[in-house]
Amino acid sequence: MRASRRSVHVLLALAFGLVAAVLPAGLAAAEPSPQQIEAEIDKKWRQLEPVIEQYNKVHSDLQKNQKKAKDLQKKIEPLSLKADIALDRIGVIAAQHYKTGPTSELSMLLSGAKSGDLTDQLAMIDLLARHEQAQIADVVAARDKFNTEKAKLDAIVADNKKKDTELAARKKQIAADIKKLENSLPPTRVSVSGCPRITTKTTAEATAVKTACQQVGKPYVFNTAGPSTFDCSGLTLYAWGKAGVSLTHYTGDQWDETYAVSSPRAGDLVFFYSPISHVGLYIGNGQMVHAPRAGKPVQVSSVNQMPITGYRSVKKR
Repeated sequence: MRASRRSVHVLLALAFGLVAAVLPAGLAAAEPSPQQIEAEIDKKWRQLEPVIEQYNKVHSDLQKNQKKAKDLQKKIEPLSLKADIALDRIGVIAAQHYKTGPTSELSMLLSGAKSGDLTDQLAMIDLLARHEQAQIADVVAARDKFNTEKAKLDAIVADNKKKDTELAARKKQIAADIKKLENSLPPTRVSVSGCPRITTKTTAEATAVKTACQQVGKPYVFNTAGPSTFDCSGLTLYAWGKAGVSLTHYTGDQWDETYAVSSPRAGDLVFFYSPISHVGLYIGNGQMVHAPRAGKPVQVSSVNQMPITGYRSVKKR
């Protein structure tokens, strides 16, 4: 019986040894492949990029609204000054009439002046005051309108500043999350290729494409728009900026600022995901230049690696 049990133990030991020999070494604690790491980073980045683009939106809105408020203030100041001067003149006329009116009336009566002269003088003063009031009515109305608009805009700017401050605090967390992703990257970095030969329809498109291609290899840094680092909307903003077209540093605004096209051509923008959170510059043949994410430099890639939302042209055609 003991011999039988000993034989079973020996057989089990041999069986376990055979399984260990057949299975790949370290299966229980297998190291992920570079492809698996990249896939996991891409998955995490998909969650992080919309937050980054939201930061870009709030920051861009704040800059635009601050400029609007500044422009309105410039318009308000001369109008306020003009209205105040005119109102002061009316006040002076009224004060003079109040102080000198009765004395003038008495002097004119004692000197035997015709009452019509006094009536004419009083009518002239009244007419002058009315003339002054008519002159400034439009100025006062315009000033009040601007003041009302500025009050609303100031409230928006204050709200933008609050959100910008809140997001600035989150910026550290975003940067920390990006750093974690970068630290997870395998030692070998993604290869960077230059732009292929491209034919464009206009000089502006050629400039945008050429500029985007010149950035290939530069690192991704969120909330930057060149010249040494870029995020996705920062790259398209920079490329088209060199062609004389102004875009906002936010994918959602860039979608709104451009025009839908049925047939994309080099220079058009290509947008991804829903809601939109990534953009690249199309260069033809199913390829684009884009700033993918932290750890991946600006590069030429296939547009088919992400779900396309649509192509847009910066100019109506």
